[in-house]
Amino acid sequence: MVQVIQGKDISLAQIIDEFGLQLADDAEFFSDCKQDLPPLSELEQQLLNEVKAEYLHLSKYPILEPVVKMVVLSPLLRLAGFDQPPFYIASEQEVEISSEDEGTIVRGRIDILVFHPPFWVLVIEAKRAQYSLVPAIPQALAYMLGNSNTAKPTFGFVTNGQEFKFIKLIKQGTPIYALSHTFSLDRDEDIYTVVKVLKHLANLVQQNNS
Repeated sequence: MVQVIQGKDISLAQIIDEFGLQLADDAEFFSDCKQDLPPLSELEQQLLNEVKAEYLHLSKYPILEPVVKMVVLSPLLRLAGFDQPPFYIASEQEVEISSEDEGTIVRGRIDILVFHPPFWVLVIEAKRAQYSLVPAIPQALAYMLGNSNTAKPTFGFVTNGQEFKFIKLIKQGTPIYALSHTFSLDRDEDIYTVVKVLKHLANLVQQNNS
């Protein structure tokens, strides 16, 4: 009997068991968050300071996913250049993946998908501010496994508005993934680093497809 699981309900253990996912054991596997990060201009830093101030002001009351997308995600993606050619942004993108023996099917909707035809660049899951990022990670990984292009890595980005984490997945052969450390809006210049990483990923895509 085929088991159908909604992406929002899947656990990391289920993904590992059903799809053979493995955690990378090479520290250099996900160097994309550390090396060759581009600088930010004073104007970009000022805009990010405004994003931070707006979020902290609004966080006096419960912040739901639509507000996280509008107040935090939208300016981050814009500053990274993902709203400009050659990139496109889709919302509520449907995805379905099945295990090798087709005994398990995972279905769901990606909150935000940044793509450069014909492949996916960034899978984004946004949660309400009060939620932990922990359940968002297997959900994002499940959707990333749904990317039919196995030649290039797929990146994930999960956030609740205050915390941010990047994910990298390579599907060639055994699917291997790695997680960045958690960046925080409250920690020094983490918000700057988040945009630098996003810019770096955008640059990598354009360099590899020029």
